[in-house]
Amino acid sequence: MKRRLDGVKAPAALDGARQSMDDPVIAAGNAPMTNSFPSRRSFNAGAAAAAAGMSPGAARADTPVDLQLALAVDASGSVNQYRFDLQKRGYVAAFRNPQVLNAVRAGMIGSIAVSMFQWTGPRLQREVLPWTILKDEASANALAEGIENVPRLLFGGGTSISGAIDTAVAQFPRGDLRGARRVIDISGDGANTSGRPVTRARDDAVAAGITINGLPILSVEPDLAEHYQESVIGGDGAFMIAAKRFEDFADAVLKKLIAEIASNDYHSGESGAKARKS
Repeated sequence: MKRRLDGVKAPAALDGARQSMDDPVIAAGNAPMTNSFPSRRSFNAGAAAAAAGMSPGAARADTPVDLQLALAVDASGSVNQYRFDLQKRGYVAAFRNPQVLNAVRAGMIGSIAVSMFQWTGPRLQREVLPWTILKDEASANALAEGIENVPRLLFGGGTSISGAIDTAVAQFPRGDLRGARRVIDISGDGANTSGRPVTRARDDAVAAGITINGLPILSVEPDLAEHYQESVIGGDGAFMIAAKRFEDFADAVLKKLIAEIASNDYHSGESGAKARKS
């Protein structure tokens, strides 16, 4: 059930992002919530100091971060090269936007880890960015440059959101990171049509303490937001932001990244947020 929480107060970083786009869809998921993973506030000052002393982009054993964010990018057959490039440019612009870095710095530790993979069918996923630390301007620019230089590795093969979720879940044990939150961010323009039922993949991820957020693109399937809300997103603070067209992706992903990074403040302890539409 979609909930409207108009009274939720967003952090200052998110207020700035609102000025850059029209109203995106932000909606809560229906999957059960879990509190099995520790809050970022459980990290002490010693952990924060250890993170602050790291070199840009370097992940080492037991590296604490506020957030581990796995980005799943749609490369299915309905996504032509023009549309794929719009997605890529949207991520590049977002990570170069100072509002994203401000949100990262506002965390208890002041750093996050990001990975990215392309996905299509049940067994068609390709990692294009391993876990990478973002904590300052240098690491943010390096991350953006890495995404900018990534080629497209998949060109169709079905639409398996469940396969994307399972692939992302398997990434979290890698890299010797210790994230206060673990989030999968799935963008796509179609409903799950192959692989195992997406609700099973979602529920398994949620049971493991992982949150799934979504960025459905409505240009091909206008009702896709309902599928994402009912069957894809789930976990603590789960939400989605929908883009009406691929041309709206850059604005939507900027808003979404800021909300994900600032999630502990933005969602006020509930799975929901102010519902609006782009």
